[in-house]
Amino acid sequence: MAHPAQHQSHPEILKRLSRASGHLKSVIEMIEAGRPCLDIAQQLHAVEKALAQAKQTLIRDHIDNCLEHAARGPSRQAQSALGEFKEITKYL
Repeated sequence: MAHPAQHQSHPEILKRLSRASGHLKSVIEMIEAGRPCLDIAQQLHAVEKALAQAKQTLIRDHIDNCLEHAARGPSRQAQSALGEFKEITKYL
């Protein structure tokens, strides 16, 4: 189902993904430098958290905007949106 490519939450999602990217780069450098596992695990946790927050924001935005908009439209569009909703929830 095609939707506008840019949503209001996308700048926030990009910020979170950039943060995750920076943390991931740090993890790679830490492993290459032989840093302690505890330090690496802490950075990996930061990567996971940033990714989870980005995913959650994206899914909530999709529900709030795409599904809500489609539900007001023709029945076929609503059916398609609900199918898409079922598909996207597997990423929660």
